Amino acid sequence: MNDRREDPVVITGLGVEAPGGIDTAEQYWSLLVDGREALSALPEDRDWAVRDLIEGSHREGFKPICNVGGFLSGAAEFDPGFFGIAPREAVAMDPQQRVALRVAWRALEDAGINPDELTGHNVGVYLGASVTGYGPDMAQFSAHSGHLLPGTALSVISGRIAYTLGLAGPALTVDTSCSSALSALHLAVQAIRTGDADMALAGGVCVMGSPGFFVEFSKQHALSDDGHCRPYSAAATGTVWAEGAGVFVLQRKSSALRERRHIYGEILASRLNQDGHTAGLLTPSEQAQQRLFRHTLADAGVHPGQVGMIEGHGTGTKVGDPVELRSLSSVYGAEKTPEAGPRLGSVKSNIGHTQAAAGALGLTKVLLAAEYQTIPPTLHVGDGRHDGIDWDASGISLAEISTAWPASDGRRIGSVSAFGMSGTNAHVIVSVAESAEAVPAC
Repeated sequence: MNDRREDPVVITGLGVEAPGGIDTAEQYWSLLVDGREALSALPEDRDWAVRDLIEGSHREGFKPICNVGGFLSGAAEFDPGFFGIAPREAVAMDPQQRVALRVAWRALEDAGINPDELTGHNVGVYLGASVTGYGPDMAQFSAHSGHLLPGTALSVISGRIAYTLGLAGPALTVDTSCSSALSALHLAVQAIRTGDADMALAGGVCVMGSPGFFVEFSKQHALSDDGHCRPYSAAATGTVWAEGAGVFVLQRKSSALRERRHIYGEILASRLNQDGHTAGLLTPSEQAQQRLFRHTLADAGVHPGQVGMIEGHGTGTKVGDPVELRSLSSVYGAEKTPEAGPRLGSVKSNIGHTQAAAGALGLTKVLLAAEYQTIPPTLHVGDGRHDGIDWDASGISLAEISTAWPASDGRRIGSVSAFGMSGTNAHVIVSVAESAEAVPAC
């Protein structure tokens, strides 16, 4: 028996936080389907010296810092007592730990699982995250001394969740840069398939503890000129940094059905690979992306023509977008006309590039699009689509307006990509049944 096909891993719960004050799936879907943008000026309440940053970029001759991003309005809000954490320890915690803990709790509740009843269970935690520069130098004595090491260590982002809930499965924080969330999801799926975990929390989180990302990318001339993220657009000049979090509850389909849980979608396949040596450390590989797509499709047992929606990486950068477009066209569009082929989009046009959390928020978009049978629009295409491919011959089309997503053979199949600055590429293919296979547990 092919265990992966006969008893696949499914998603039974999800939690999300995104720019614009979004902390529920319903709010997130409303933003997407309405075609709204959730970006704002750099926050004045984070001690970032915003005026000095902007003026400094001009003085040094760098590309002016993009004074816009997607920020979590509740990043500083946290109820430590609810999670049994002392106030002084909470202050020393990287906000990514706080947000991840909060969103993981919501994901479990969404699945109809009481988090307090998981103590001692073989549940894993796999979260994507990167260092964002929170907190004072540990070499300095401060009121937070003694809490800074666990409070700012990447490993503790997942470990804190496992500790708080008393989980007995593996706990890993995965950093592959912008592909971290999907890389973590892939590892979680593998853990369930091999028996390392019976259930898993998987996803990613990003909260910027410092403005360093804005400064560094202005030096690299990779930030948007006008404060809009324009994936796959001829008018794109760079990306827009953002924050967010997405966490999924994963388990075997047989367990989900037995426990009468709502199934958001089935993970048909997930894959990782690496760019290897390219023209530059940060230059993506078209060949690697094509291999990744082909191998994931083969693992899923899916023909490219069966995929109705592709949530691309689509950052709005001049190097990355055309490479991705050519890769997608060569694999997903090889045997289709644009009218019949998959619809391509990127949620970064709505909320910006959420970095280590990007893949989780992209996957959440696909799951909700399948549930509501609608592919939401990708914004800010502006004067035209990117000329990196011949769109008329590409076999794919850009979802510039909301489009109905019809089922095929009783299901909707979507794919999600995430490509990391590290060179690690991730691709996931999910299937969502046209009718619910189980009822909510609560």
